[in-house]
Amino acid sequence: MDIKDFKELEKATKSTQRESLRVGLVVLFIIAISVFAFSVKDVTSPSMLVFATIIGGYMAMNIGANDVANNVGPSVGSKAITLFWAIVIAAVCEALGAIIAGGDVVSTIKSGIINKDAITDSHIFLVLMFSALLSGALWLNLATFVGAPVSTTHSLVGGILGAGIVAGGFEIVQWGVLKNIALSWVISPLFGGVIAVIFLLFIKRTILYKDDKKQAAKRVVPVLITLMVFTFSLYLILKGLKKIFPMSMGVAVSISAILAIIGFFIIKPLVDIKSKKIQNTKEDINELFTIPLVFAAALLSFAHGANDVANAIGPLAAINQVLSGSVEFAGKAPVPLWIMVVGALGISLGLALYGPKLIKTVGNEITDLDKKRAFCVAMSAAVTVLIASQLGLPVSSTHIAIGAIFGVGFLREYLQKKQFQAQQMIIQAHAGKDEKEVEEFLRKYNSASMKRKGKILEALKRKEINILDKKERKTLKKAYKYELVKRSALNKIIASWLITVPCSALLGAGLYYILIWIGF
Repeated sequence: MDIKDFKELEKATKSTQRESLRVGLVVLFIIAISVFAFSVKDVTSPSMLVFATIIGGYMAMNIGANDVANNVGPSVGSKAITLFWAIVIAAVCEALGAIIAGGDVVSTIKSGIINKDAITDSHIFLVLMFSALLSGALWLNLATFVGAPVSTTHSLVGGILGAGIVAGGFEIVQWGVLKNIALSWVISPLFGGVIAVIFLLFIKRTILYKDDKKQAAKRVVPVLITLMVFTFSLYLILKGLKKIFPMSMGVAVSISAILAIIGFFIIKPLVDIKSKKIQNTKEDINELFTIPLVFAAALLSFAHGANDVANAIGPLAAINQVLSGSVEFAGKAPVPLWIMVVGALGISLGLALYGPKLIKTVGNEITDLDKKRAFCVAMSAAVTVLIASQLGLPVSSTHIAIGAIFGVGFLREYLQKKQFQAQQMIIQAHAGKDEKEVEEFLRKYNSASMKRKGKILEALKRKEINILDKKERKTLKKAYKYELVKRSALNKIIASWLITVPCSALLGAGLYYILIWIGF
């Protein structure tokens, strides 16, 4: 056995040890939450509650492994923060969001996909909840395994849909709600992409296309971060803290505006100090967005924990309510603290153990993200949710974030292709001239403002220069089509989104049949 074989064996051994550690921690978590559940008093079937708690914890771990990547992936991909610290920050903030702002009550029928009044038998309701929770968790697990970020809400909704149809027939389905969910597949990524592109174009035109980028950044970056403070404050109030401190939109906007104004007077001098230490380059300007990205990851994680923990604990809380003898079970369910803790710890554990794969997918494997692009993605995630909420449009935070990442990637493709075509036009226009003269013209063109570049190109076009023939344009388009956005990632993600509800519905229906067949 040579040294290469020894290295391969050592690598395999370390991988096995890591996997054994993960499995061991998962087993400890399951044992701990089982003890919690078994110690609950006044339930008709402790063993059934233990089983439900294990499934709820499993669902929470899958939420952490899959969904949280959207909040921290761009920050990690842009190298604003390391993977380790992203996991630490997100795990803590997710847990705090779930425990502090997860809510005292949750909806038992997620998104109202089925008519709750049609479920009148508590046993049928129990089996339905078990089936939905387990099917959603299994689908998330599979999606995480193949590296596809999917909506946890859609996963659970599909499980409820499938089990509900088996339990009560097709007439039980609220088809209008299902139509809105399907609509969100289009609205969410489209809105996310457009808003991210708007932010990135604004940064390019007001900072990066200027001769004195440092001076432009000193003016614009404080305004952008102030807008971020306002947006994220409003987002956190409405999506994270509303269950603790209910308030009207007017009050929420006023508080957010006050925090933004205070933030501006803190941020402005800090940006001025930082600007003195950087060069007049795009790469150095990027560093001004580092701290905002860290806070964005933390706040998005807190809001996500407060909202999406319900996907794990909602069905569990409903099962606990039924087993406690409640006759009201198909509406809202109270959430005991121990169930909230199960959800919070499950999300954090799933993120820590299995989240890195999806974090890397979101941060690195779709398109290259630097700090300014990641900033635009984070802003898009918050702004899109706020706008959609006020317009009553159905959106998915997962789809928004991924749509924003694709949006900035496609914008880069478009701009780079236009830049290449412009340079080819300049080179052809100067055919036969001195090489240094051509290089100097290209240098002036590349450093010119967008308005000036447009005038240069128009002047060249008026000379009726044939830049590229049809075959050359086709070759150019093909060469740049695959450079900045990975189409394989795009195809995989779109396919996973489209089949999430149908697949989790089939799983839910199958599990419902199985549980009824075994006499559950």
